[in-house]
Amino acid sequence: MERLLFISVVILILSVATPGSNGDLIISNFNVMKYGAVGDGSTDDAPAFVKAWKDVCQSNSQISRLIVPARTFLLKPVIFKGPCKSQYIYIQLSGKIVAPKTKGGYSGSQLNTWLGFNYVEGLIISGKGTIDGRGSIWWDNPCLGKAVPGTSCRPPTALTLYRCNRFALKGITHVNPARSHITLTSCKYGKISNIRMIAPGDSPNTDGIDISGCKSIQVLDSFIGTGDDCIAISGGSSRVHISGITCGPGHGISIGSLGTGGDRDIVEDVTVRNCTITETLTGVRIKTWQGGVGYARRIKFEGIRFVRANNPIIIDQFYCPHRTDCKNETKAVRVSDVTYRGIVGTSLTKEAIKLNCDQNIGCSNLVFDRVYLSSAVAGQKATAFCHNAHGTFSHTKPTLKNCLLPN
Repeated sequence: MERLLFISVVILILSVATPGSNGDLIISNFNVMKYGAVGDGSTDDAPAFVKAWKDVCQSNSQISRLIVPARTFLLKPVIFKGPCKSQYIYIQLSGKIVAPKTKGGYSGSQLNTWLGFNYVEGLIISGKGTIDGRGSIWWDNPCLGKAVPGTSCRPPTALTLYRCNRFALKGITHVNPARSHITLTSCKYGKISNIRMIAPGDSPNTDGIDISGCKSIQVLDSFIGTGDDCIAISGGSSRVHISGITCGPGHGISIGSLGTGGDRDIVEDVTVRNCTITETLTGVRIKTWQGGVGYARRIKFEGIRFVRANNPIIIDQFYCPHRTDCKNETKAVRVSDVTYRGIVGTSLTKEAIKLNCDQNIGCSNLVFDRVYLSSAVAGQKATAFCHNAHGTFSHTKPTLKNCLLPN
């Protein structure tokens, strides 16, 4: 936590800093315009950004600042690689970064992402700027017609952080990605706060934030309205804290899916607190495939408000989204020590609580305390469904009596 606090202090200092030294900090500034960026929204400015990044990354200053001014910059797919010499790399985003308008703009790129940062320690991206993935060209039939040479049918993630430790994303707006808005993979000590993510509710696979193999991540005080999970936490992740999120449209906040193809997945020590989830496909969800191994444990959902959500609370250990070739396996990812506390709201589906746990392993030590869910449909009564789910409940409506089994 001290590392994340220091990043917040660095952001505050940089917001008023001038070139040169600032107290005990040595700050160097690099403006993309001085490296040949045009900023007219139609010229590919990726080469200029790459040149600027090289100097930023090789600077010996404690803090190297890459300045993206208030203009529109078109970037073709690009990866910004570390490690860098500076203790902190600060990208001051005041302008707008836009993706190519056509799939041809990705020609020759084998990347699975549009904008990527690899092995960068102390990365800070902050400002009032916008990242626009122009994803609509991918949403409808991405493989229809003649393939673009050098590209795949899989749409690119808009922004990827891979093995980036001590990072912070703050204040930016992120719109219309081809696939996920932001993917975090194998990162540690990260904080995302006060950002906006926007895409149509029917845009496919446009997750807000995907977290995989990460530790000590915070996602705070942000708006996420998109076409898939607002936040998804995948295997290998621990110590994830989510708070103050307004989610919807989308698929809610999910842990999983875990155990795909018999994999061993582990997720633990996750807290989701003080969030509002509105008109989503699911609310707070844990989803695992049959045949997987590992566990999801020590998970807390607290202070959640649902507004006309479908399936507000769901554990699905029979996850098989396409309902084809769904296997009946004896192994499963173990789900335990999950707490639902201080939760209120309305459900568009009759089953406001659905705990569909594996027939062999089941779910254990589920705790429901002060959970009040009612139907958003006139004349419909909210119900609960349980299958091999074990735990305790108090002050919960719909009741879990004759539903939840003792531990």
